[in-house]
Amino acid sequence: MSVTETHRTIDAVWRIESARLIAGLARMLRDVGLAEELAQDALVVALEQWPRSGVPDNPGAWLMTTAKRRAIDRLRRGKLLERKHEQLMHELEHEQESARSADEAALDDPFGDDLLRLVFTACHPLLSVEARVALTLRLLGGLTTEEIARAFLVPEPTIAQRIVRAKRTLARAEVAYEVPRGDELAERLSSVLGVIYLIFNEGYSATAGDDWMRPALCEDALRLGRVLAGLMPREPEVHGLVALMELQASRSRARVDAHGEPILLLEQDRALWDRLLIRRGLAALERAGKLGGAFGPYALQAAIAACHARALTGAATDWPGIAGLYATLARVMPSPVVELNRAVAVGMAEGAAAGLELVDALVDEPSLKRYHLLPAVRGDLLVRLGRVEEARREFERAAALAMNGRERELMRKRARACGEGAPPG
Repeated sequence: MSVTETHRTIDAVWRIESARLIAGLARMLRDVGLAEELAQDALVVALEQWPRSGVPDNPGAWLMTTAKRRAIDRLRRGKLLERKHEQLMHELEHEQESARSADEAALDDPFGDDLLRLVFTACHPLLSVEARVALTLRLLGGLTTEEIARAFLVPEPTIAQRIVRAKRTLARAEVAYEVPRGDELAERLSSVLGVIYLIFNEGYSATAGDDWMRPALCEDALRLGRVLAGLMPREPEVHGLVALMELQASRSRARVDAHGEPILLLEQDRALWDRLLIRRGLAALERAGKLGGAFGPYALQAAIAACHARALTGAATDWPGIAGLYATLARVMPSPVVELNRAVAVGMAEGAAAGLELVDALVDEPSLKRYHLLPAVRGDLLVRLGRVEEARREFERAAALAMNGRERELMRKRARACGEGAPPG
């Protein structure tokens, strides 16, 4: 194997093993920052040694063993003789000598308690949402600072600062490296699911930049969601989120044309929808339903996505069913954005006038003042009512508010079509 091939293999191994490696070290060291640093040290050693010695049969266990040795060396060099550090060093030495087989078994098991603890630590409510996202992608997604910065169109030093500050915040607060219990679990799980879905959404509909989609972020979020579903198989909302992401991701190939221009839902070639992802999404939604109780926000949104997935054509879509699901979602998770989406469904189920009435009730909503999809939806409804000049002004306003270049051009195109007297495509 050439040096280049070995480096590619190391990169692949790191993507697969880094989260479990950091999780195992964090359990032993009680410090996420130090755990990541030691894991990175082990990666450097691998980059130095594997091109000469070859990739070991169990690279994950090799990295864990190397990281533990580094931890012991650091504790000795630092002469950390406090009782807790002495005890920690003895624990590490004991594991180093007698538990290599256990390490290998743990690293072969992708769904361990250590990984679950790391998920809840990275998404701790003590951190800002931006910090949770960056730390999650770094620790659990295996992304570099540069990759995270590029994905979110943020300067690399900004992402680096967020990650450093997040680790310092967790260390200063002495956040327990554990999965919360009881009532706290539901609150913390909501934070975890929110972070994963935020990552997915940024990949599915980028808020800024020149690309409408960033598929790599969708893939990272899906992978994290699937791992979490394996770690928490009895939590219906975890399966609900996975179902939602699988079903939405199934449309990815149909959402842009050969030039990267957006294609709206009803105009998509449904033959391009990924049937495997649809089956996976429907199966995850079924699992959520079998766990009992009323659907939560993610499962409800997944049920809406399932209505689209089951329709072979746009005309066959169950719009009354979707409108009913949005009404339920509005009760479970009240939000002006949910109301706007309900207005779209009502407009399709009951006619454009009924939808426009609901949209007009949202025009003065402060949180939607800068939301470009409000005038975009209003423009669509006005076109269907034949009020083309009003629609043109709405599309122009939507273009002015849109931060994503592709979406901005789509709105301009629709405004031009209104000006030319043609229905906007």
